[in-house]
Amino acid sequence: MLEGKSVRLKRLDKNDLSFYLEFRNNPACYGPYADFQRQISETEAAKRLETPSPLAATIQLTEYVIEKKDGTKIGLGGHYLIQPYGWVEIGVFLGPKEMGKGYGTEALQIMVDYLFLTTDIMRISEITDVRNIAAQKSLQKAGFKKEGTIRKARYYRGE
Repeated sequence: MLEGKSVRLKRLDKNDLSFYLEFRNNPACYGPYADFQRQISETEAAKRLETPSPLAATIQLTEYVIEKKDGTKIGLGGHYLIQPYGWVEIGVFLGPKEMGKGYGTEALQIMVDYLFLTTDIMRISEITDVRNIAAQKSLQKAGFKKEGTIRKARYYRGE
């Protein structure tokens, strides 16, 4: 478990199945700038949590439940290795009622600190929609620098 001042990141496991399903299958939890993931069944989610796919193993996908200090689950986060370049991409999604309170920034900072202290990676990145100003501010507070704009790289909700 990774601890911060207001939140902690707990490795996603089978005990988080109901929260994971509820969160992942709720379009509101992805905000207006992230592509909504296809919905999954409880059986599919349980299988995913018990046995990671070959792709998840290859990219060293690590997923977390983001909790407040009182144990309230408020979001999901994670990181994975970008092959063959050897850098890590991270991301955080919070429930709509928890956005704008600093929890996402803290979760990002916890992951960044953990990755730089425990691995030999040289670079951590996060890609966000150019219109997602709140995420960009959160990333800047967590120490990220904007390097550029990637055009026509992702397709979000028909755009």
